[in-house]
Amino acid sequence: MTAPHGAALAATRTSLRALRDAAADCRACPLWRAATQTVFGEGRRPARWMFVGEQPGDHEDRSGRPFVGPAGRLLDAAMAEAGIDRREVYVTNAVKHFKWVPAGRRRLHQKPNAREVAACRPWLDAEIALVQPEVVVALGATAAQALMGRTFRVTRERGKLLAVGWARAFMATVHPSAILRMKGADREAARQALVEDLRVLVAS
Repeated sequence: MTAPHGAALAATRTSLRALRDAAADCRACPLWRAATQTVFGEGRRPARWMFVGEQPGDHEDRSGRPFVGPAGRLLDAAMAEAGIDRREVYVTNAVKHFKWVPAGRRRLHQKPNAREVAACRPWLDAEIALVQPEVVVALGATAAQALMGRTFRVTRERGKLLAVGWARAFMATVHPSAILRMKGADREAARQALVEDLRVLVAS
């Protein structure tokens, strides 16, 4: 099946389980061919906070769960430090399949293109409608631009609570995987900056 729209989308809105089952057969873009499975969101419904990343990584593709690899562990630790209860959060990705290229025995992440992001947008819209988050938090540029348009710049708007029509507020911050690519003092500074962004959520 392709990504849902119109009456087909409305039919999947009864539960997250029904939406997840429908997304498992999505063929709206070619990414499903190389991916192990669709990786859908999970967490509380309704949720105070909904975190949206770019796409599942290698660990997520194999397990079928979002944010369970190194980036997910960093995010969990940052949330805990900021005072966010992980049980109050729903996590998902703008793109539901892992896009990768082989590098020996490894599978290296590749950035999804605009067509692939657009193909998954109905699933993300349906998740937001079902989860009804107070605040949607985009992790990285791909997620932020999927939700706010291609002219949105995380570097300019990072850490700000912005008014939107589909949630009480929207915030963009860095993706934990970007922090993991840094070294030494730069990594720690970036990690602490993420924690400070998340503290804005707690204070709002």
